[in-house]
Amino acid sequence: MQTDPLTPNKIIDGFNLDTPEDNSRRLTIGWLSLALGSLVVGGLFTILIVMSRTPGVQDIFPWTDFFHTALVVHVDLTVLVWFLSCAGIFWTINSNGRCPSCGWAALCLAVAGTAIISLSPFLGAAAPFMNNYVPVLRDPIFFVGLGVFGLGFTLLVIRGILFSKPIGKMVSGSGALRFGLLTALIIAFIAVVATATSYLSIPDEIEGQHYYELLFWGGGHTIQFTHVQLMLAGWLWLATMSGLSIRLNPRIAALLFALGAVPALMTIFVYFAFDVASVEHMIWLTWLMQYGGGIAALPLAMALLPAFFTSHSFNDDQLRAQRSALLLSIVLFGAGGIIGFMISGSNVTIPAHYHGSIVAVTLAFMGVIYHLLPRIGFRKPTGKMVRLQPTIYGLGQLLHVIGLAWSGGYGVQRKTAGSAQGLESVEKIFGMGLMGLGGLIAIIGGILFLIVVFRAMWPEKRG
Repeated sequence: MQTDPLTPNKIIDGFNLDTPEDNSRRLTIGWLSLALGSLVVGGLFTILIVMSRTPGVQDIFPWTDFFHTALVVHVDLTVLVWFLSCAGIFWTINSNGRCPSCGWAALCLAVAGTAIISLSPFLGAAAPFMNNYVPVLRDPIFFVGLGVFGLGFTLLVIRGILFSKPIGKMVSGSGALRFGLLTALIIAFIAVVATATSYLSIPDEIEGQHYYELLFWGGGHTIQFTHVQLMLAGWLWLATMSGLSIRLNPRIAALLFALGAVPALMTIFVYFAFDVASVEHMIWLTWLMQYGGGIAALPLAMALLPAFFTSHSFNDDQLRAQRSALLLSIVLFGAGGIIGFMISGSNVTIPAHYHGSIVAVTLAFMGVIYHLLPRIGFRKPTGKMVRLQPTIYGLGQLLHVIGLAWSGGYGVQRKTAGSAQGLESVEKIFGMGLMGLGGLIAIIGGILFLIVVFRAMWPEKRG
């Protein structure tokens, strides 16, 4: 049950999660703080990365090694740590509160690991490998940080599987969300096991970047399904809490979550059927994500989109921000999915695809955080900045993605900087210029998000 956002005294059914209490609330704040901290630190590197690839500005940043080192830290903080910390928010809210020491241990390990990763470049870690999913710096300090964070996340997942709230015999809107969060937990556990299995199975003769590509390929592909499941839960939660008139039976929603989990469960088959170092292993995992990643998102988006045209409008800043975040999340996930079918070769069409997808997840998480702030003891976000932030961030990222997709069509290679990009034609310069413009607009939107959230979290002055 929940209050109607348009008429607060009215109680309605919908896709909603209970407000966390006591220890779960403090743990939720802890995971939220880690998520925000990862964006702050990772964002410092984002500015340099975007500027180092923007025509007319890129020549000021000729340090290719610095570009790659910054990119490693940026990706690990703003994708790995941010997403998995947001997962910690969802799963902590859905926890029944048992074994709080396990929850705090998971958070402390994750915080410690993140701190080590962030500091590692300043402690001498370098020699970056730009492998997919979890790029690395070949240094013991970095690997210690990554391992400690991994232990924290693994403990978070195990606690979530063992101590989540029950779904209920009669599937309600809340029950459907809890089922979705449970599927995300199971998929995350499979991803952890897949990474461990790859570590134990990679032949000794494989070294260098290829080793890390194989190490994180299985777990990296699988964890994407966790992100999507959480995004879908966020979509339903935001749709309900922003007053959209959605007509979706909770049983159908639960069925969509189950459908979305099926390709991830196929990871188990891939590990049994093919050697970790085989081409078939990599291709099958790619196919599972390429053709199964949006299998549940498409019908759910089709169910939600009509509600934007039939639901009442309102002036509440927070609710408008939640609706904007939801709509742009759907649009960007669709754009990323379409671009995914355009990939040919190793060019910037690939980051265009995954930027569309991961930014869609990020927008859903931003909207959920706006909704959660007053429910976990902070002030309600208000003001023009709140209303505009999702639009600025989302449209900036959409320009960023379009610029990358355009440039990829003209052969601009991924993971390059400066003159190595080969921007010798007007079409390539235009595409990467659009990428840079969109990236800078998105950075502004990201900064505004942090300002809004930190302002809501900042203690009020008394007296």
